[in-house]
Amino acid sequence: MAKINVLAPIDGTAVELEKVPDEVFAQKMAGDGVAIDPSGAVAVAPISGELVKLFPGGHAFGIAADDIELIVHIGLDTIELNGTGFENIATEGQHVEAGTPIVRFDRAIIEGKGKVVLSPVVSSGDGTVVSRASGPVKAGSDVLFVLEV
Repeated sequence: MAKINVLAPIDGTAVELEKVPDEVFAQKMAGDGVAIDPSGAVAVAPISGELVKLFPGGHAFGIAADDIELIVHIGLDTIELNGTGFENIATEGQHVEAGTPIVRFDRAIIEGKGKVVLSPVVSSGDGTVVSRASGPVKAGSDVLFVLEV
């Protein structure tokens, strides 16, 4: 079995997925992982791979590499903002290295629209989360969780 380090995609504080106020993420229906309460304003690639999905509104993206696919969801119910407070930096389909900027976002605008900025990062493919970060994490350098595949 291989272990894959999934880096924090956003500066902030790691939060247990079970504490996310959204059943789909809290009950791990979308996959297992960790959420981040962001202090930063840019979401970067948590692993190297292909940016298989980048929503036009910028609220979420997916990266696939080897046997895993990760979903980074910036905020909750942020699809309803139709891109307000988000700016896509990367392009869907491109190969990205861990730490490559994907989306810029403005927490004040998102919260001003009544949305929670807590951002789940989950593995939607095979693999088991074997360790998780807690406390402050730095985007592109600190390990958010480790996947065993």
